[in-house]
Amino acid sequence: MTDNAFSVILVEPQLGENIGMCARAMWNCGIKDLRLVSPRDGWPSEAASKSASGADPVIEGAQVFETTEEAVRDLDFVIATTARPRDMTKVVFTPEAAAADIRTRATAGQRTGVLFGKEAMGLSNDDVALSDAVLTVPLNPAFTSLNLAQAVLLMGYEWFKQGDDTAGKELKMPADTRPAGKEEMINLFEHLEEELDARGFLRVPEKRPTMVRNIRNMFWRAEMTEQEVRTFRGILKALTKFPRNDG
Repeated sequence: MTDNAFSVILVEPQLGENIGMCARAMWNCGIKDLRLVSPRDGWPSEAASKSASGADPVIEGAQVFETTEEAVRDLDFVIATTARPRDMTKVVFTPEAAAADIRTRATAGQRTGVLFGKEAMGLSNDDVALSDAVLTVPLNPAFTSLNLAQAVLLMGYEWFKQGDDTAGKELKMPADTRPAGKEEMINLFEHLEEELDARGFLRVPEKRPTMVRNIRNMFWRAEMTEQEVRTFRGILKALTKFPRNDG
């Protein structure tokens, strides 16, 4: 997964712990290329290694540069993250759009880097000027601040999920059952409605169609399995055929 990933460039990160958490976020998303521009506390960093929590390939492969210009020199396209408007004409990406663009460029053989500024102040205007586009995350206008690891994970996740084929919604069930078919569900409805009619629950003729429709919709939303349908019909039989046991 890392071959088509982007480079994460942390400009003047201040705490080793933050670098480690960024590395962890990167490795969660299969991203390996970490570049550090003048980390305040030097490198290597024991604090970074500890907070990386096992993201050793990222920490061990991290490159250190004195300037942002040196860190981006071998890249073809650079995106700067910023929450503040800048007086520059730049393409503005959301994380989702940036991820799609990165993948398109990777297919064409281009290498992309994403710049993340230091914790307290973000990127300088000179850093942003080196970029081809900026990345802005649509967040609460009254509070747009993200910590470094959050920002890296957000961008990394958007990149990762566009190459992932996991279903957005997947129903998993035991091997000995399956989703209930329409006929099984309709038979359940007829059984339930027969018992409700017999006990006067649907006794108002003008309300009956709406009540029946609401009950059926409730069960349709449950996405019942064949086993669950059989179990529920067994419950109906037990409630209606056997005497009440209050003991």
